[in-house]
This record gives sequence, structure tokens and C-alpha cells, in this order.
Amino acid sequence: MKKLLTSLIIAALGFSIQCLHAQSSFATIIKNVNVRAQGVKHTLNSSRDTLLLKSDRKINYVYAINRSYKKELYDFIDDKSYKIPLTNFSAGKYTFVVGQSPLKIVFAIYIHKPNEEEVYILSNSSTYSTLD
Repeated sequence: MKKLLTSLIIAALGFSIQCLHAQSSFATIIKNVNVRAQGVKHTLNSSRDTLLLKSDRKINYVYAINRSYKKELYDFIDDKSYKIPLTNFSAGKYTFVVGQSPLKIVFAIYIHKPNEEEVYILSNSSTYSTLD
């Protein structure tokens, strides 16, 4: 009985570690903590693959610069909230600038490259088995 209980605990522990590894984050945000930047809420959604911008005043524009100083995104918004999908970006660090007249709020997002195992799981998740 003790062996069965021990093996069940080890199996449950192994399964929980596997689940934690499979749910690694897609992106990490380094927020701007300046008092003046509190007017624009910049967060990631629960799956961490979309940037959510929200403000009580209108946001004029947003752009993102990669490590090579090239603009990967330049959108004129003119709205109080905006969503940016991060799945279109390649892996690396991006500096985001949100323009809200007269302020410019700057923060960084690191997009992590999924390892080969995660790519295999994601690519095979849409396949279906068929009966011959």
C-alpha cells in the first residue's frame, strides 16, 4: 500500500512539473513606474500574448522599436484603449512608446522564443486522428 501511495505522489509531482513547464510565458513586460506614466495602464492579457493599453484620456499613437532600432509597429490610435497582438513579433526585446499628448510613456517587452518542444506541441494540437 505504501509503494502505491508513493508512486502516485511521484506521478502527481511529475505531472505538475510538466504542466508548469508547458505553460511558460510568451512575453514579459517591464513597466514604466514613473508617476506621470500612471495615466496609461499597460499590461499583458492572461495568456501574455497581447498588450493591453488603457487610459482615461485619448492615446494618440504607439510604436515599437526592436534591438536594431527599426520600427516594427507604428499605429495611430486616437482612442482610450487598444490591443496589440504580440504574436506578430519575433523573439527579442522591444521598446514601446505610447504617445499621449504631451507625454510619451516608454516601457519594454521581452518576447520569448518558444523552444522546439513547445513548437511541436502547438503545431500538432490542430491535427486530428482519422479512422481508416
